[in-house]
Parts: sequence; structure tokens; C-alpha cells
Amino acid sequence: MKHLTTTVCAVVLGALAGPGIAAEPGATDQPIRIAMLEWTGAQITSQIAGRVLEKAGYKVEYVTAGNYPHFQGLADGEIAVSPEIWLNNVGDIYPKVLAEGKVEDLGSLGLETNEGWIYPKFMEELCPALPSWEALNDPACVALLATPDTMPNGRFLDYPADWGSRAATIIADNSLALTAVPSGSEGAMLAELRAAGAAKTPLVMMFWAPHFILAEVEVGWIDMPPCVQDTNEHCIRAPDVNKAVWSGFKDKWPAGYEVLKAFSVSTEDQQQMMLAIDQNGESLESVADGWIAANEALWRPWVDGALN
Repeated sequence: MKHLTTTVCAVVLGALAGPGIAAEPGATDQPIRIAMLEWTGAQITSQIAGRVLEKAGYKVEYVTAGNYPHFQGLADGEIAVSPEIWLNNVGDIYPKVLAEGKVEDLGSLGLETNEGWIYPKFMEELCPALPSWEALNDPACVALLATPDTMPNGRFLDYPADWGSRAATIIADNSLALTAVPSGSEGAMLAELRAAGAAKTPLVMMFWAPHFILAEVEVGWIDMPPCVQDTNEHCIRAPDVNKAVWSGFKDKWPAGYEVLKAFSVSTEDQQQMMLAIDQNGESLESVADGWIAANEALWRPWVDGALN
């Protein structure tokens, strides 16, 4: 996920998942190998999942891996669990290993994700039709977004060019008087969003969640225009995020399997933890340890429900 360099977390209320199913611990002498992917959110999820499994009596190892290559490691059993899989970014490999029965999908991680067009919250005072996309048909609102390079159109800040984008297509589909201008990098996007919020400069831009900046800058999400065609190029949909394990996991670590089925992550917690790491310089390990220490009431039911 090129645009998910930041990212995560904290696990959310296990009691909401209901009581667990008591199971044997299994091979507690053999480590459970957990994928550590490229973005902060996934790393937080992995570290917390690992600590919860340790509370259930397991040994844990973390395996650094790329997003696409790690699916083969999961299928081969070299990686036992991948707790944060963004289903909009799995290529052809993940569906293939699922179909072959080499990997088991454990369902939703619980993240409430989003992707679409955002604006600094103060803009609702200037463009009262927000968050409706129809606000972008208002010439007065468009004029606020115009720059010398885009005039008479409003400027739309897009993802960096090498990430790919659907924004320009959706703008054209709906005949909006906007010009999509690619950002230079994720860092440049964050700097512009911060500056717009601080200086009250109108801005509309492409973005995603969870992201630590959303714990720092208050934004609104535009209610997107209807899809002209039901394809990825013409629509923006919030991606699902699931958990998965190697197909032999349940037999080898039965109670660990039940723990992971109950395991979930909240977007709000993840964003706060991402902020602590990516913005405030705290270590991944200390943030994960701090969450475990402060939230035993959340994770303890997963462990007790699996073992008792």
C-alpha cells in the first residue's frame, strides 16, 4: 500500500466479539511467526497481536516482509499470521492461495477505513453545501480553491503521480470545475494539509484512513458523487482489512487461533498510536507495550475465552 506508510493502532473491545471457544494451546514450544509489513499501522497491529499471543503462553517471532511477497510465505507456513491485510492491495497472489486452501481468512480486523476526498473542517463555513460533492459545483466554492495554475478551475490536490489516481477520472465523469494536481510525496500532502488547517486556506485533496494526521488535523470527508461506471477507475470505495493465517495454524496452535479470531483493532486507537510513533518519535515497541499495559480489560477476554 504505497499510500499507507503510516499507520496504527490499538486493539478494540474483545468483549464485543462474544465469548471465545476454549481450545488446547498446542505447540507452545514453537514460535508463531508474524508478518511485519512496510507501513506503521500494520507493524503496530502485528506487535499488539504478538503481545496478546504471548499473554496466552505462546512464543512469537516477527518476520519483516513485503506486502505482495509475504502472501507466498503465508501459504508456505514460513509466516504463520498476517493480522492486517488490505484487500484493495493483494494482487493476484492472495486470492490464489485462498482458493488453494493454503491460507485461511479470519475475517475483518475491525478497522473502519476510508478513502476519498477530504477538506479542512473550517471550509464548511465557506462552502455550506459541504460535505456534499455538490458543493464543488458552486462557482463561489470553486473560486476559493483556484490558483494561478488552475484558474478558472479549482485546484484538487491528488496522490503522487506514481501512486496512480482515480480523482481526475471522477472529476471528468461529473464535469466538476477542478484540476487534479499530483502531490510530490506523502510528506508534501501532510505539510499542505497542516498549513491549510493553520492558515485557513481552502483545500480539497485525496486521502485515506487510518492515518496519524487525522488525529492532528480536523477534516471532513466529501460525500462522493455517484459512480458513472461501477469500476475501480470510476469509483472510490472504503477498503476492507482482514486477518489471515497459514492453513495449518488452527491445528498447530488451537487456542492461538481462537485469540486471533477475536482480535480486532480500532481506527481511533491506531491513529493515536501512529501519531505517537511517526510524529512524536516514540518507539513501536514502547507504544505496543503501553497499550497492553493500559488495556488488559480489552485483551484479557480474548485470551481467557480461548483457553478456559
